Amino acid sequence: MKKLILIILVFIHQIEAQNTFNKDSIIASIESRISLPNIPKYVVHVTQFGAKGDGVKDCKKAFDKAMDACAKKNGGTIVVPKGTYKINGPIHFKSYVNLHLEVGATLVFGDNPIDYPNVSTSWEGTAVYNHSPMIYGINVQDVAITGKGTIDGQGHKNWATWKPLEKKGQLLSREMNHQQVPVKNRVFGEGYYLRPQLIQFVNSKNILIEDVKVEDAPFWCVHLLKSKSITLRGIRYDAHNKNNDGLDIEQSSDVLIENIAFNTADDNIAIKAGRDDDGRNSNLPSENIVVRNCKFKGLHALVIGSEMSAGVKNVYVFDSEASGYLKRGIYVKTNSDRGGYVKNIHIENIAFGDVEDAIYMTSNYHGEGSGKYPSKISDISIRNVSFNAVSNTAIVIEGYPGFQVENVIIDHVNITSAKNGLTLTNTKNVQFNEVVIGEKQSIPTAVH
Repeated sequence: MKKLILIILVFIHQIEAQNTFNKDSIIASIESRISLPNIPKYVVHVTQFGAKGDGVKDCKKAFDKAMDACAKKNGGTIVVPKGTYKINGPIHFKSYVNLHLEVGATLVFGDNPIDYPNVSTSWEGTAVYNHSPMIYGINVQDVAITGKGTIDGQGHKNWATWKPLEKKGQLLSREMNHQQVPVKNRVFGEGYYLRPQLIQFVNSKNILIEDVKVEDAPFWCVHLLKSKSITLRGIRYDAHNKNNDGLDIEQSSDVLIENIAFNTADDNIAIKAGRDDDGRNSNLPSENIVVRNCKFKGLHALVIGSEMSAGVKNVYVFDSEASGYLKRGIYVKTNSDRGGYVKNIHIENIAFGDVEDAIYMTSNYHGEGSGKYPSKISDISIRNVSFNAVSNTAIVIEGYPGFQVENVIIDHVNITSAKNGLTLTNTKNVQFNEVVIGEKQSIPTAVH
């Protein structure tokens, strides 16, 4: 295949003048608003309440009793010793509690949907009542999941059979969203086949998830919804079912994501902000998010959208790397049903391996959209990023007529090879500096 070479140079002072920001001070400001959970010193072991780590006994009641015991003491830590704990049903968090999984401890959640009653949740950006996530907290504060243990959702079993059956429920949820049916009437659960998330916190604050291994989720792995002051670090993933996103940050703010080793079948990190009418009417964007020192592996590394109708802004991603083949490295996606905006996104110092598309920003995701609610994508910088072989297109930036993608800076990006180089449509003020696709050329050959 003929090598495709693209070198685009723009004066560096032009770029700096239009995209100057003090990363360190901004990140320090975000971190100053993030509080780690304040957990009282009270400690219980789940085995005190009858749990057995034999992989046979149902430990659901024991975990519930341990949670209640902590609540009666205004909080505390539930220690889960080494062993395999079968849990037929969800763990519902209460405030000021840390669920601590010691080395060798594994929580294995059952796969009978009847054991997961409906709760107030969200499914693909639409507010609904649906099966409870395996670990769930709503309107809680100062909560944590820590330790070197494992959380296993057994998503490959019964839940995996639901994917081909979900269309009816999926379409109905979207219709209810567009018609703004009262949320209390959006009751799904049994018969609708909408798989639950593995871990979800809703309308909560001061959340810490640290060091645990997350595997085999039925749907999204970790979902932070309408929450704030969140620390996610040291998490390890091994999740390869359909829609196994690693982290879904939705309509949440002041978030620190660091030192995470992803290995998922879908998006590693997806930053979202509600779907269509639900998102637009909430006026609750995802904002002030820091991602650093992560290892990406999966379908896509960093994704914004497609559910982003309340807006996504002030995202800082840096000092990370990817391994293995990715479909897309950096992916911003929306369509003309969403509305909202994506702005002030800064990505730097990331080394990717082989990908299908390196950098992809589109306002035409899935070709969907009535055209009534185009989204605005603007003010994005991508610096000091490298890719190896790109099997499709190096850089795609496509806006929507009348809603151009604008003020984009791509600076010091190196791509070893690509089938296709660059596609820009409906864009404004897209600047390139020191961008190389293929072999860097300097001195032209002489004419003989």
